[in-house]
Amino acid sequence: MSYLDIKSKDIQPIVEELNTLLADYNLYYQNLRGYHWNVSGKNFFDLHIKFEELYTDARIKIDEIAERILTLRHNPTSEFSKYFEMSSIKETSSLIADTDMVDHILNQHEILLKQMNKVIKKAEAGGDEGTIDMIGGYIGEIEKVSWMLDAWSKE
Repeated sequence: MSYLDIKSKDIQPIVEELNTLLADYNLYYQNLRGYHWNVSGKNFFDLHIKFEELYTDARIKIDEIAERILTLRHNPTSEFSKYFEMSSIKETSSLIADTDMVDHILNQHEILLKQMNKVIKKAEAGGDEGTIDMIGGYIGEIEKVSWMLDAWSKE
């Protein structure tokens, strides 16, 4: 573990928060897939493409989070039953209006951002610059997408 330059006792709290973020991202990803498949109406073309863009990005982040946990010499949670227990994001129906889908996504972004901030705090306490750097980038990206979706939602 010497290549990490992080004390073993400081790694466990970081990994716990990363695993919660991994659970959140998996539920977010699956909700996005449902929205992509079931969106309809006048906004179909815009949202169908945007939802695919979002779930593709989420899929990449899921892999990166899991690999960061492995880099920290722990195992990522990989069971959906545990994701349901751990995640603050809940499974949502995709048989809803397109504007409601966007509202749900914005709410899920809020949850993701809160969890990312928890990860950052634990990583700062442990001196884990790699995790801080990775999650910091995620925060900027999700804030920008949230701003765009919020702008789209305006009358």
